[in-house]
Amino acid sequence: MIKKLTLSALSALMLTAGAAAANEEIEIEDVAFSFEGPFGVYDQAQLQRGLQVYTEVCSACHGLKYVPLRTLTDLGYTDAEVRAYASQYDIYDPELDDTRPRIPTDPFPSSSLDNAPDLSVMAKARAGFKGPYGTGISQMFRGIGGPEHIVAILTSFTGEEKEQAGTTLYENTAFPSGFMAMSPPLAGEDVEYADGSPNDLKSEAEDVAAFLMWTAEPKLMVRKRVGFLAVFFLSVLSVLLYLTNKRIWRPIKHPNES
Repeated sequence: MIKKLTLSALSALMLTAGAAAANEEIEIEDVAFSFEGPFGVYDQAQLQRGLQVYTEVCSACHGLKYVPLRTLTDLGYTDAEVRAYASQYDIYDPELDDTRPRIPTDPFPSSSLDNAPDLSVMAKARAGFKGPYGTGISQMFRGIGGPEHIVAILTSFTGEEKEQAGTTLYENTAFPSGFMAMSPPLAGEDVEYADGSPNDLKSEAEDVAAFLMWTAEPKLMVRKRVGFLAVFFLSVLSVLLYLTNKRIWRPIKHPNES
């Protein structure tokens, strides 16, 4: 009987340890992005560099089908530049029953591979941390970790490979299972920035992660400004209501005062 109880206890302990290891979250390094915090703003130069990395590297497999090309004007491009950028991609037009060059009102192309996820909202979907920890205040200042998670994925390939079910998998220490089907997309110096910014692996990863954060939250700065104004006006209204309440009830609470 004692032997059976001992074996049961050991089995339960091993299962608990296995579940804990499976649920253990991967440590994601925090990156000081310019858009973090209640007053953070996007760095247009970084977003333009991120667009270049996406265009020259990531777009070969991944799409941005939920992002209209016309929104590139928010990154500082002129209408003519956006039209020129859009025209390099073709789209099927049912009215013409043929393909034509895209125009600014069209979206970015979809992913070219079935197993390549669309990156439009990837920065919101891949939350790397929920703050120290799990608090709204932490998220306000540090964000939810989506861009950091993307940086970690892009910079955590070890170079090790393995074959599984006829598919080559690549070891990535930031991926939950440890191996992923995507080969290392960046190696450093993959693009040449016109502004002379560093193009090492970490810099390219941070630039494209910032760009993907913009694709997921293009109105982030507007939302922050509206939120700040709402809090300011609510604070002023609260003070006015408090003073009004005191003035109205003062004669009743203090009837003997002149």
